[in-house]
Amino acid sequence: MEKVKVLIEALPYIREFYGSYMVIKIGGHAMVSDAVLESVVKDVLLLYYVGIKPIVVHGGGPEISEKMQKFGIKPKFIDGLRVTDEETMEIVEMVLDGKINSKIVSMFIKNGGKAVGISGKDGLLIVAKKKLIKRKRGDLEEIIDLGFVGETEYVNPDILKILIDHGFIPVVSPVASDLAGNIYNINADIVAGHIASALKAKKLIILTDVPGILKDPKDKSSLISRIKAKDLEKMLESGVFSGGMLPKVEAVLMALKNGVERAHIIEGREHSILLELFTREGIGTMVEP
Repeated sequence: MEKVKVLIEALPYIREFYGSYMVIKIGGHAMVSDAVLESVVKDVLLLYYVGIKPIVVHGGGPEISEKMQKFGIKPKFIDGLRVTDEETMEIVEMVLDGKINSKIVSMFIKNGGKAVGISGKDGLLIVAKKKLIKRKRGDLEEIIDLGFVGETEYVNPDILKILIDHGFIPVVSPVASDLAGNIYNINADIVAGHIASALKAKKLIILTDVPGILKDPKDKSSLISRIKAKDLEKMLESGVFSGGMLPKVEAVLMALKNGVERAHIIEGREHSILLELFTREGIGTMVEP
C-alpha cells in the first residue's frame, strides 16, 4: 500500500505535465559517477514513458579540465566561464561531442530508451556569436575576450521537435557555430535556458553538485525550497552567487522571463528528478515567475 500511495501522490503531477516539454541539464555528481548518471537517465526515461517530452543538455566541465591538464594546459575561468583558446576548443569538442554525449546516449540505449546525440551545430539548432565580458574599472569599461566562448544568438528548435515527434530523446552538447562556421563553446546552463525558452517548456531542471539555492553558500542546510524570480534576481544583484552558480541562476531567470513555467535547481543525485517533480516537498529549489 505504501507503493500505491507514492503512485497516487504522483498522479496529479503526471496529469499536469503530460505532453509538455521539459529541459533537463545534467551536471554535478551525474557527470562524474556512472551510477548517478544511470539513475538520472532512468528518471528521464520514466518522464518519457508517462507522456512528457524530455530534452537533455549536458556539460562536462570537470572532464574537460582533466583532459586539458593531461595536455599540460591549465584551465582558467572568468565569471564561471572557461577561457577557450584554439587548442582548448579542440579538447572541448573531443570531450563534449565525442565522449560525454556518446556516453549518455549509450546509457539511454542500455536502459531501453531511444536517444539521439546532437550538438548545437546540428541543424543550426543554436546559432552562436562570440561572447565578450564587459567590466567597469572606475570610469572606464574593460572588455575581456574569452576566446572561443560563445553565447546564443538564436535557437531553432525544429530539429528537436522532429526527433521528439518520432519518439527520440535529444541529448544536446553545448557546442555551436556562427553562420561563418566558427565553432564556440557555450555554457551548458545557458544553452539549456535558451532551449527551454525556445520550446516554451513546462520546466527547466538544472542538476548541480549543491542541494539548490542556498541563503548562505557555505551552509548546505540553508536551502531555499521555493523562491520568486524577483527575489532570486535581488540575490543575484547582491553578489551572493559566484563561479558555476552564476550562469545557472542567469539561465533560470532568463528562461522564466521567456515563458518557461517553472525552473528547478537541484542536486544531481540518485532519482533527484523524480523526487523533485513528483513529491509535494521536492528536494531542491523551485523558482517561480
